[in-house]
Amino acid sequence: MGPERTITHPAAAYGLALGAWLIAFLLRLGLDDQFPPGFPFLTFFPAVVVVTYLAGLRAGLLTGVLSGLTAWWFFIGSRGFQMDPPTGLALGFYAFVVAVDIFFIEGMWRERRRAEAEIERSRALAESRDLLSREIQHRVSNNLQVVSALLALQAQHTLDAEARRGLQEARGRTALIAKVQRGLHDGNGEALSFAVFARELLADALEAAGRTDVTLIVTGGDEPLPQDQSTPVSLVMLECVNNALEHAFPGDRGGTVVVDLSGDAGQMMLSVSDDGAGLSPGFEPTQTRSLGLRIVHSMARQLGGSFEMSPRERGVCSRLTFPAAAPEAVLP
Repeated sequence: MGPERTITHPAAAYGLALGAWLIAFLLRLGLDDQFPPGFPFLTFFPAVVVVTYLAGLRAGLLTGVLSGLTAWWFFIGSRGFQMDPPTGLALGFYAFVVAVDIFFIEGMWRERRRAEAEIERSRALAESRDLLSREIQHRVSNNLQVVSALLALQAQHTLDAEARRGLQEARGRTALIAKVQRGLHDGNGEALSFAVFARELLADALEAAGRTDVTLIVTGGDEPLPQDQSTPVSLVMLECVNNALEHAFPGDRGGTVVVDLSGDAGQMMLSVSDDGAGLSPGFEPTQTRSLGLRIVHSMARQLGGSFEMSPRERGVCSRLTFPAAAPEAVLP
């Protein structure tokens, strides 16, 4: 719904027109001795502008006609509706100025209503897009759960131990992706900040690994990631954390894993660092046959970024760097 004028009821609009005309007339009459000759319309112009802006075209025209007739009778030459060339020129000038004022005020209101209608359409389209996106996310999550259940069922009926292990691993990763999809939004469908989402997801990962001796810390990531980045970044984070839980802290040795997401308008960086045992001698991340690290490198390429693992004084630091998404256009 477009913007409305302050006064919309016809009776109130015409009442304002009469009141403004009367005030302008009395003001012009009271200042008649102060004005030099040649200013018959001075107080009437503001009345026309104010009434047109507040009450619309018809009320503005009424104010303009009453003001023009009043100025003609009282303030142009001797009193009365006398017509001569100077009077005709003065009335023509008045009509021109009033017409221009009304034309521009009405044009401003038309353009404002048009802009408001366009903004409302854009808002409705954006809301429909968000609803559709949430519905797609929900359906994708449900379909992934179905696939995970089918893989689990197939694994139960597979005799080959290696094939069964592969199916179980595929089921676990599919279930993980479904979990990521479900966890990206809250109950109202609003996108969660990366920090909130990561803490919830990693708490489940820690519980699933049974590592009560490991502390997980999440820093940065105060804003949600774009949808096309949130899933691959989350998968890389989970893979790195699970890798640390499995290899960095052997036996009952505990430690700390720190996850940080930082960056600026140009580039983002996800780092996962631990204070564990460190990399094995001769380990080369780019040459490993590990499915998990191959998935991580694939996700990095999907993001248009890169992934690296490097030793620290204590432990390992894994870094994913990727371009920051361009900000979406903001509706006025």
